Amino acid sequence: MKYGMRTPSLKKSIAARTSGRATRAVKKALIPGYGTKGRGWLNPKRKVYNKVYSKTTFSWFDLFK
Repeated sequence: MKYGMRTPSLKKSIAARTSGRATRAVKKALIPGYGTKGRGWLNPKRKVYNKVYSKTTFSWFDLFK
């Protein structure tokens, strides 16, 4: 498990800000219940991993907050 500062990637940051929003909007329109609260427990192992990862790492954007 990684801890500390995440390696910044401008390419991935731009991709997440542009394509992600459109993808979520389409899925929300097509799949009933997509994006609703509590859906993270469909895969508990991934949910726990993501929770620990987000608590033990930080972005360089967080340094300026």
